[in-house]
Amino acid sequence: MDSASESRTGRAHARNGLALSNPSNVLDNTLPRILSLKCRLLNWVSSCAVMGLALGVFSSIPFYQRQLAPIYSLAAFSFSGYEYLMAVAMAYALLLGIYYAIEAAPRSSKSLRFWGVFARFLRSPVATVRAGLTAEDRLAVLATLLKSFFGPIMIVILLRVSLGSLHDGQALLDALQTGAPLYDVFNSHGFWFAIQLIVVVDVAIFSAGYLIEMPRLDNEIKSVDPTLLGWAAALLCYYPFSEMTGYVLGREVSDFPQFSDSTMHVVLNVAALVLMAIYASASVALGFKASNLTHRGIVARGPYAFVRHPAYVCKNLAWWIGAVPAVTQAFAVSWFTGISSLASVIGWSLLYVLRALTEEDHLRRVDGDYAAYAERVRWRFIPGIA
Repeated sequence: MDSASESRTGRAHARNGLALSNPSNVLDNTLPRILSLKCRLLNWVSSCAVMGLALGVFSSIPFYQRQLAPIYSLAAFSFSGYEYLMAVAMAYALLLGIYYAIEAAPRSSKSLRFWGVFARFLRSPVATVRAGLTAEDRLAVLATLLKSFFGPIMIVILLRVSLGSLHDGQALLDALQTGAPLYDVFNSHGFWFAIQLIVVVDVAIFSAGYLIEMPRLDNEIKSVDPTLLGWAAALLCYYPFSEMTGYVLGREVSDFPQFSDSTMHVVLNVAALVLMAIYASASVALGFKASNLTHRGIVARGPYAFVRHPAYVCKNLAWWIGAVPAVTQAFAVSWFTGISSLASVIGWSLLYVLRALTEEDHLRRVDGDYAAYAERVRWRFIPGIA
């Protein structure tokens, strides 16, 4: 073959793709794509499996069964709590599928790691316990348990308070149009509309915080409190565990306390609403980092620029206002009854103090920046006092 023929042959090979003469190049390009697709699929399947397990356990708890069973109405639609929860789950599964499909650099999700640990435990429980978990596996297990517990709770609460705020908002407008006395309107619908709207803001933000974890949002869970005391302090404030707490501490707080003096009634309840609004503003400041027992980065904006636990302070102060009528009436019965009633409110407040202390211990252990934040914001609860 002369040189001209060789040149023409070389150009032909180049046009047809010289890389085909080296099959290893094709394999090198194809294998990462296959592994990436496998990782994306496993992440999605494992996340859906966790969600299914969480919903199954959640739906078996009698308290939540009573909330899921009723038929809810919105405009021309009627649906049960179970149908609502399934619709949210399906939408969330779809969004997860989209996210895992377009994720730039797929890696094993926390759900996938969770099932890996679970499988190892089933195969050899003793060996798994003795060997312990790596830091990544421990984080995956704790984060998965955390989201599985709080996610459904927040979603169901969000439904109830959203529909409640819409109902009371419409009733409030109707009452104002009839020219009813403002005091009566406040008592019948005004207070309830305001408090439920505040709770909607808080719960919506925490729902997003539990369900959404993305690097672009800078809200990845870096650590979950591994201590039994930290988990106990948090879980005792939520059903079904809070029922046990209520048996021990009692329940002396009214969501809408009634006072005989009309001026005091309005002033104190408006003060409670203001406190709860500040409470919700703390959730707004947390944004997508909102969740219990986690470290997702230090937040120092909003009310967190003044005290380190503004949500706990405001919620408890609002509770103290709500407890005034019950405690006053209890003291009218006897000193023993009054002290018992007061002890109930103090007990619930101390539980939140414990939550604050365990949260700080966790953050100090895992992030040196928290010590610097605590140095700047000296007060845990009330500026100049504590």
